Amino acid sequence: MLFDLFSDPLSLIFFVLSLLIAISVHEFSHALAADKLGDPTPRIDGRLTLNPLAHLDPIGTIALLIFHIGWGKPVIIDPFNLKNPRKDSAIISLAGPASNFLTAFLVALLLRIPGVIQIPFILPFSFSLLSLSVALGVFNLLPIPPLDGSKILIGILPQNIAHDWEQSLNQYGLFILIFLLFPFFGGEPLIGKIIWPVINFILSLALPGSLLSLPFS
Repeated sequence: MLFDLFSDPLSLIFFVLSLLIAISVHEFSHALAADKLGDPTPRIDGRLTLNPLAHLDPIGTIALLIFHIGWGKPVIIDPFNLKNPRKDSAIISLAGPASNFLTAFLVALLLRIPGVIQIPFILPFSFSLLSLSVALGVFNLLPIPPLDGSKILIGILPQNIAHDWEQSLNQYGLFILIFLLFPFFGGEPLIGKIIWPVINFILSLALPGSLLSLPFS
């Protein structure tokens, strides 16, 4: 995937710009949700910004470049500043993927405005941003630490079950994630076989049918 991008400089530019936007929106939304729920930690850490430099995680960015699946620098929160730590932590975690889906929805609406797709470069850039936003949102909803889905799951489970799940997830989650990211199947990580059908289904709903058959899609 990465080599395909390097063979087309324009696609690489669109991909990098989309990557910076998707990650920045995702992590900023975590920080904003925490701030609104009473935790100033992200603001103090300089995370309440859309500046990509504040949100890029080296390993997560490399994974995105190679596999189109990755993550940003985690937003640190202090649960003692939250009124309902378990519930509020789930809301903060959900804010990231939700913002990616909202971005994809807005881009999809933009592409339906008459004449917009005739603007030079708007179509390939919009598809890149839409695809990466959906991919980042779906990937982070997996209930595996350190992904957002694990905290969301803990927040919605009954408290007596949530504690045991949290202990198990925190103990084995990272190993599970590494296993899923390992390229077993002809260079494709196992996780791709899990989430790409979901991502492609969402894209089929978001994009006008006439755009799905275009070369860049």
